[in-house]
Parts: sequence; C-alpha cells; structure tokens
Amino acid sequence: MRSRKLVLYIDTSVIGGYFDIEFEVETKMLFESVLNNEFDLMFSNITEDELLNAPEQVRQLLSNIPERNKIRIELTEEAVQLADNYISENFVGKTSRDDCFHIALATIHKADILVSWNFKHIVNVIRIRGYNAVNMKLGYPTIDIRSPKELIDYENK
Repeated sequence: MRSRKLVLYIDTSVIGGYFDIEFEVETKMLFESVLNNEFDLMFSNITEDELLNAPEQVRQLLSNIPERNKIRIELTEEAVQLADNYISENFVGKTSRDDCFHIALATIHKADILVSWNFKHIVNVIRIRGYNAVNMKLGYPTIDIRSPKELIDYENK
C-alpha cells in the first residue's frame, strides 16, 4: 500500500500510446488509474510542443485528465544544461535532445517515475544507467524510468 500518490512524468509516447494498437491496453489502464486518483501526471511544454502535429484525439487526451491530477512544468535553463550533459557524456546522440529534456525535467522536478514507450532512447537499461550516472555526478537524484506496462496493478484489474 502506497502512503502517497506517485507523480508520473509522461512523455509524448505515452499519450500517443493511448491510440496505438500495440500499446493501447496498458496505456488505457494507466490513464484509468490516473482518473481513479491513483497517480498524478507531470508533463511539460516539450510534451505540448511535440503534440502540436499529432492527430486531434491525441492532442485532446490531456484535457480529459482532471486538473487535480496534472502538473505542468516548463523547460528551464537548468534542464537544458542537464540534458546537454547526457548528450556530451555520449549516452545518447544529439538527435535525442528532446528525449533528454524529458529526462532532465523529470529529474529536476523529482517525478517519482518517468513513463515512456520509447525503448530506444529512454526505457533502456543501458541508457537509464547513463542518465543516472550523470545525475549522480552532478548532484541530482536518480530517476526511475518505466514503461506503462510496469505500472499496472494487474491483481486489481
């Protein structure tokens, strides 16, 4: 039994996963848990920018979440610097800068878990170890990174 609600930082892949045949079951279960007030969702202006070119139903999904369960944060210079450290340490390439912004923001704002379906650049044990090595080197907390599948309470569903 958790003593407090966990704060989940979600990236764009989780929002898109709601409408993706491969990821929809677990993603819908995750959003149902949020609607049941089991989790709060943290997202950033980076997420919103990435959604600008998404289909209407994907763009509207966040608006269906009650305000009490949403935490919106902004990209800061501190997050940009942390993200650039992930890249300069060669844990990911420069093309993954937005992914690094998500990780940096979740780290700096102390999200309990960053949730993503991006297995190439984010939910990847080698990359997670790299991100956390940079975090520890620079005095930040480590970040727990999981896919929605790992957050489902299957016993109560």
